[in-house]
Amino acid sequence: MTGPVHAQPGAGVRFEWGLAGAAELSRACAVLVVVDVLSFTTAVDIAVGRGMRVHPFPWGEQATDYAARIGAAVAVGRRDMTPQRPWSLSPAALRAAPVVPDLVLPSPNGSVICAAASATGLPVIAGSLRNAPAVARWLIGQGYGSTAAPIGLVASGERWPDGTLRPAVEDQLGAAAIMDELVGATGDLSVEAAVALAAFAGIPDLSAAIHGSVSGRLLLERGFPADVDLACRHGVSRTVPLLRNGAFSVA
Repeated sequence: MTGPVHAQPGAGVRFEWGLAGAAELSRACAVLVVVDVLSFTTAVDIAVGRGMRVHPFPWGEQATDYAARIGAAVAVGRRDMTPQRPWSLSPAALRAAPVVPDLVLPSPNGSVICAAASATGLPVIAGSLRNAPAVARWLIGQGYGSTAAPIGLVASGERWPDGTLRPAVEDQLGAAAIMDELVGATGDLSVEAAVALAAFAGIPDLSAAIHGSVSGRLLLERGFPADVDLACRHGVSRTVPLLRNGAFSVA
């Protein structure tokens, strides 16, 4: 019974956390929307919106080798940027960096989940607060959200030092912002999705909540307030990044 129950059967919109949650929903959903507000999917939204193809890749040295093999630029750590390598996971940096045709964008959470999800053959969308309304409109327009073609929303979360999942409120809020746009146009929400949406409805100031969250405060303390500011701008983007052939481009 583990598989069918954990896939939240009978709902048109379903919600889970992390890599394992994405794997579970991929067995039953018609499309996956991965949300990593701070900062992978926010960075993808900005890069794809500027015309770049973004290749998700696990964090580590192998990303440079992979980029060399496919002829792409590679993003580095926020503190490792140079004039020669101005691309990083920082949304603010990607907004200012030169546009390249292809960018390998490693991250320890959202990128790993997207790369794994793409191997299932399902459509994978990068969702964030910035593009939540646009993503919802695209999903509805494609006919997703019924029990026959359910939507799986995956909050990436962060990692504790021991590698276990740390649920991150910014990702729950980002996923719920998409759910909020889907209500009334799709099938029923699973209980898990409904609880996430109820939390979203109870937050009067999304920006204040994310700035005050653990993830937001960590970036602020590390000197990257612009990344948090950009991630909190709800509904400012019309970009819908779709992962196909190993890279995100405009749907």
